[in-house]
Amino acid sequence: MFKEFKNFIMTGNVIDLAVAVILAGAVGLVVNGFVNDIMMPIVGYFTGGMDFSDMKYILSEAVVAADGTVESPESAIRYGAWINSIINLIIVGFVLFMIVKSYNKVRTKEEPAPEAPKGPTQEELLAEIRDLLKK
Repeated sequence: MFKEFKNFIMTGNVIDLAVAVILAGAVGLVVNGFVNDIMMPIVGYFTGGMDFSDMKYILSEAVVAADGTVESPESAIRYGAWINSIINLIIVGFVLFMIVKSYNKVRTKEEPAPEAPKGPTQEELLAEIRDLLKK
């Protein structure tokens, strides 16, 4: 019976984990859209119209042929995309923190089980045996 109960508990945990992974993916997409489409334009406005995703350090320029085709693409360190990722991480962390904090507030707290009544102490049992033997 314990094995069946353990399997039931494990199945519930696996389902909870699967739901959490799917929900985290959806929340990640929403937060990524929020960062890229709302937050970064606001940050760009306050930094003089700068778009962080376009910021890069070019190691080697792209080589363009006479007909306009790219023979070799540029090699660049895209630190602006990395800044976007850091802002995205901070916002995702904050959102998840708020979700967990609100979940902990709403969660029903289990009341501690009442203690089993304590039996007589060893001295009381010995005194009772002594009294019974005297009779």
